[in-house]
Amino acid sequence: MAKLYFRYGAMNSGKSTGLLQAAFNYEERGQRVLLAKPDVDTKGDSDVVSRLGMTRAVDFLIPRGAAVRELFAAHASGDDPDALLEHVDSPPVACLLVDEAQFLEPAQVEDLFRIAVLDDVPVLAYGIRTDFRTHAFPGSLRLLEIAHTVEELKTICRCGRKAIFNTRRVGDGIVFDGDQVAIDGQDVWYESLCGSCYLEASGGRLG
Repeated sequence: MAKLYFRYGAMNSGKSTGLLQAAFNYEERGQRVLLAKPDVDTKGDSDVVSRLGMTRAVDFLIPRGAAVRELFAAHASGDDPDALLEHVDSPPVACLLVDEAQFLEPAQVEDLFRIAVLDDVPVLAYGIRTDFRTHAFPGSLRLLEIAHTVEELKTICRCGRKAIFNTRRVGDGIVFDGDQVAIDGQDVWYESLCGSCYLEASGGRLG
C-alpha cells in the first residue's frame, strides 16, 4: 500500500527544492509524476518556485473547495481538458507531489490520504507546520494527524540554532497580527527563527 508523507519545515528549509529533487529522481527512472499546489499560493503563479532559483510548472492547481482526488484522477487519466497533451496514453502516475500543502483544506488532505490508500499512489506533501503566530495551518494539522510518515526538514536560525518558527516581516519590521495567509513577495517576507530568537523578537509572545 502506498503512503501519504508530510515533509515540513520552517521557511528556507528546502521544501520546494526537495519536491523538485523528488520529481527528478522519479523521472530519471522513467516514472511519471504529477505536481500540484493550492491556487492560493500566487508566488510563481502556476510554478513551484525554489529559493535556489529552480522552477517547474505544476500539472494542476487546487482551488479552495475542490475535490483533490477527482482533480488527480482527471489529470492522471488525461480526461481533463486542461491536462497536457503528452499525458494522454502515458504510463500510470508513480507519485503525486504537493507543494505548499499547509494551504489545503482538511477535506483536501483527506483526499490525499485516499489517493495513497485507495488508488495506491504515493503522495509527498511539502509545507510549513505553523504560521507567523505559531498557530498550525488547518492543512498542516490534518497532515500531522493522518499522514503515514511525518518528516522534518531542518534549517537554521540567524543565531545558528535550529529554526522552528516563522516571523512575518513587512519592510524592516516584524508583525504579529494579520491574516494567517500572506504570500511572501515584494512587501511581505519571512524569517525563520529558533524559539529563543522568536520570543526575543515578540517580547515573549506566542500566538
